Amino acid sequence: MLGLILLLVPIALIIFWFIGIYNSLIGLRNRREQAFSDIDVQLRQRSDLIPQLVETVKGYAGHESKTLTDVIAARNSVLSAQSIDEKIKSDSQLTSALQGLRLTVEAYPDLKANQNFLHLQQEISDIENKLAAARRFFNAATKEYNTSVESFPNNIIAGRYNFKKESMYDLGTEKRKTMEEPPVIKF
Repeated sequence: MLGLILLLVPIALIIFWFIGIYNSLIGLRNRREQAFSDIDVQLRQRSDLIPQLVETVKGYAGHESKTLTDVIAARNSVLSAQSIDEKIKSDSQLTSALQGLRLTVEAYPDLKANQNFLHLQQEISDIENKLAAARRFFNAATKEYNTSVESFPNNIIAGRYNFKKESMYDLGTEKRKTMEEPPVIKF
């Protein structure tokens, strides 16, 4: 009887250990997905403001059609993206298009004084700040998940049950260069 107990206890411990690691991996993967859904909410809110922004700009700078078309195309790309990687890529495109629009607006002082435009720009700026925070949380959740997937002994269970290393939210090399370089101030 004692021999049977001595045999079953280690087997039970191994089974519980296995279940614990598996559940931990599931929890970390779900946390990462939840973190991205927070980003997705902000992307949708920002995308909802784009048509109003484009219409306001169009009234003052209608001949800037390429810039406006780029913004609309990037917005549509965000809305139609399905996977996390597609959404990350399309978000980067929309961010660049909005930056181009901001540069275009600099040439139109009347537009910069328009209250509707200022309100929309403030709302988009607030959403961009929330997006930045959501991206940081997503990257932290992804890092925690990836560390767990790659660490021994979790990597044995992760490999067996198809838990793979996931990509971080990357701004892209061009956007990163822009952010790392100090601004050029001209007088």
